[in-house]
Amino acid sequence: MKGRLLLGAMAASLVMTVTTLDAQSPASPNPANGRRLFEKDGCYQCHGYAGQGGRDGARLAATAMSAQSFVRYVRGPFGAMPAFTAKVLPDDELADIYAYLKSLPAAAAAKDIPALSRVRDK
Repeated sequence: MKGRLLLGAMAASLVMTVTTLDAQSPASPNPANGRRLFEKDGCYQCHGYAGQGGRDGARLAATAMSAQSFVRYVRGPFGAMPAFTAKVLPDDELADIYAYLKSLPAAAAAKDIPALSRVRDK
């Protein structure tokens, strides 16, 4: 009887440990939340709604930048972009924004855009 009680207690302890570890594990980045944050935090104002870039911001859609490089740049950019500290934009939110940007399709090549190929042919 003591053996079964001990075995049951050990099993319960193991289940509680696994559950605790799962609760502490960071959630996977969420591109949908990243899109919401990209718009809410005003990133679109310089980088465009689809991360296509513009006069004031670089193209970010399907960026080749690694997640670590992206975080480092957002935290300490050069040029006109303001720095976004972890207090302003927490790491988990920044990971969601990065996931959103990685989910965007890459820009089409100029040769694949009919209007541009007509101009080039003239």
